[in-house]
Amino acid sequence: MPFYERGDVRIRYEEVGSGFPLLVTPGGGLNSRVSNWPTAVINAMEVFKDDFRCITMDQRNAMGGESTGPLDVDDPWGAFADDQLGLMDHLGIGEFLFMGYCIGGCFALKLMERAPDRVVAGVLHQTVGHSPENPDVMYNSGRDVWAPELLAKRPDITQETIDAYLHNLYRRHPDFVYSVSRDFARSCLTPILVLPDDVPAHPYQVSVDVAALAPNATSTVYPWTEPPELKASTIDEVRSFLQSHQPQEIAAR
Repeated sequence: MPFYERGDVRIRYEEVGSGFPLLVTPGGGLNSRVSNWPTAVINAMEVFKDDFRCITMDQRNAMGGESTGPLDVDDPWGAFADDQLGLMDHLGIGEFLFMGYCIGGCFALKLMERAPDRVVAGVLHQTVGHSPENPDVMYNSGRDVWAPELLAKRPDITQETIDAYLHNLYRRHPDFVYSVSRDFARSCLTPILVLPDDVPAHPYQVSVDVAALAPNATSTVYPWTEPPELKASTIDEVRSFLQSHQPQEIAAR
């Protein structure tokens, strides 16, 4: 599989299809990796390959993946954005569509903050976010599921570094989607489509808030995964949304 390398960061990625670029990041929290696609509620790499140039990646230090790099304790969300934008640079891609599953909702808004001139539209698919009723669900998942295997493989990383990293991911801004502020969401003009969920790690209220705050955001119905006809209709809605926001010269071809 191909890799993109920058200094001490090495990112494994895959591509399928052709057309306007669509960067899609799978779910799995800090274990967001390419091998998660077959069990995703919508396998974007399969479903959208006839519509877009679909690009996906193992996120930095996802267990079970092949991407590696340091733990950026000071700016963890920015480091993920650097990897994603760096991969697009490596592929010679300027503007692109983005769809993020789970933790990818946080990625999406950070990318829109960092590169509003490049992300032409984004889909937040069952986004991770802060829940006052269960505030440490993501922190605990990182501590109990992700960290032990990483520590076993990486003697250069200490438990102290892990604790600081998880704190800055999920506890430094314990509100909303973790990666950006509500004020940014209010100012974000990027077109957004929200696919809500309602489980502890993907609180329904966070999806509602994104759709309400961002000026150019809309939401699908909820629930949308059942029955099969409704899920198929939602996939068509996502496809239409993405196609409608690709540059006109591409859409006209």
